[in-house]
This record gives sequence, C-alpha cells and structure tokens, in this order.
Amino acid sequence: MFTINVQVRKDQGKGASRRLRAANKFPAIIYGGEEAAIAIELDHDSVKNMEVKPEFYSEAVVLVVDGKETKVKVQAVQRHPFKPKTGSHRLRSRLIATLSIFGTPK
Repeated sequence: MFTINVQVRKDQGKGASRRLRAANKFPAIIYGGEEAAIAIELDHDSVKNMEVKPEFYSEAVVLVVDGKETKVKVQAVQRHPFKPKTGSHRLRSRLIATLSIFGTPK
C-alpha cells in the first residue's frame, strides 16, 4: 500500500495551480463518501516513482492530511503532453456500506 503526506490547498484556480507546478507540486481533489471535497497539493517527486507501478491505480492509496489518514483510489490523472510531469489527480475516497437485499431468488 502506498502512503503519501499531503497538504490542504489554501488557494485555488488557474494561477494558484501554476504556482504549485512551478514549486514542483501539483493539485489534486479528494471526493466521495459523505465528506465534502478536499482540495490538496502533492509533491511531484514523492508521487512520480509510485505512479509508474500498476498497483498505484488499482489498490488503495493512504493520504495523510493534517495527521488524519484517508484511504483513496486514484480516479483520474492528467499528465503533461511531453514533459514527465503530472498535471493533476482526482482521488475518490472509499465508502463502506451495508447492503440489504430483499426478494426471492429465482
């Protein structure tokens, strides 16, 4: 399982994302579950070695946000067309629910 330390983004928008990329970071969003979406920033160097492995996209990734661990699954990744840089990530948090099935099987 992969573990990444992240920070909550204070600024959002195109200009803020450009400043992040100039600082060798990139924006991401954690959404899903019952909580509101969280805008975060990740360090490019800490993620670039992980994202070449197929398990990064199929298994849960643990993000440490302000000391709180959140399990997420990578939903979408945007990459630069020719530079080896990541543009942004969309991460979906897991929701564990109990299903009740009614009816008679056929």
